[in-house]
Amino acid sequence: MDDLPVSHAHKHGELTPMQRGAYLLGGLVLAAAGARPRPNPLLSVAALGAGAYLAWRGAEGSCPLKAMIDEERAGSRPMIEPG
Repeated sequence: MDDLPVSHAHKHGELTPMQRGAYLLGGLVLAAAGARPRPNPLLSVAALGAGAYLAWRGAEGSCPLKAMIDEERAGSRPMIEPG
């Protein structure tokens, strides 16, 4: 694995340091916005949940959606044709 370029040394779905920072910052901002009182408490709960999830993914350093995209780009999953 040492012979591979840095971009190919990562597992599918692993976030780069820049992406991790963006996930953390975006998640914390969204969670902070959700913590403010709103007329519709459901929106506050949704913003808190989404922000916490993004921040958690940034702290963990992986993302299932990015993994799916990476697999598609690598051609490791066959394309599914409709019906």
